Amino acid sequence: MPLRPIVLALALALPLALPLKATAMPTSDTAAVRGTLLTIATSAEVSRTPDIANISTGVVTQSGDANLAMRDNAQKMDKVMAALRAAGIGERDLQTSGINLNPQYKYVENMPPAIVGYQASNTVSVKVRDLAKLGKVLDALVAQGANQLNGPSFSLDKPEAALEEARIAAVKKAQAQAQTYANTLGMKVLRIISINEGGARAPTPRPMYRMAAAAPMAMAADTAVATGESTVSVEVEMVFELGS
Repeated sequence: MPLRPIVLALALALPLALPLKATAMPTSDTAAVRGTLLTIATSAEVSRTPDIANISTGVVTQSGDANLAMRDNAQKMDKVMAALRAAGIGERDLQTSGINLNPQYKYVENMPPAIVGYQASNTVSVKVRDLAKLGKVLDALVAQGANQLNGPSFSLDKPEAALEEARIAAVKKAQAQAQTYANTLGMKVLRIISINEGGARAPTPRPMYRMAAAAPMAMAADTAVATGESTVSVEVEMVFELGS
């Protein structure tokens, strides 16, 4: 009889001394991979005729006085901006990209550099939406005093539809490659594990028209411009499960 309290105490303490068991959560059948994993990385391109052109234009002036250099530049740049507006370029498509004033130095051996004048520049980025008028716009800029001209680079104003087509083509291309591997191995494509878009690239820039410090002159014909095509591309990585 006196032993009963001791036995009862041991019985109560025993569960506390036993190690705890960790129970793993069951894995979903859809997430479990039972076959062979195949990773396919591919890309697709879609070409379209561009509908916008981007150019950079401006005026560079020089003077022995900084103030005169800036004032002369402003007057000539006003004419350039007026020419752009007269050509139908809207305010939303005009953006000043740089205004600079830099001293010009004269270098003499064994002497410190001496400032001999100043160079002022004003540059504006222009988006041309009517490509049929692009040649006339370029000529008008030079005629009104622009002596810096870079471009054009062609692109698509709304590339979303072309990118969507490239995505579809890239996915189908990856699926076809996965099927080729499966057929070669005597297996089947069971499912797609994951899809990752590595990158969607904007329209590929075209070679640029460039002219600098050209003197205004009457031109017999508009400057010839060839638009070519703009290309968008999408990269896709897909993981497939192959099995029997």
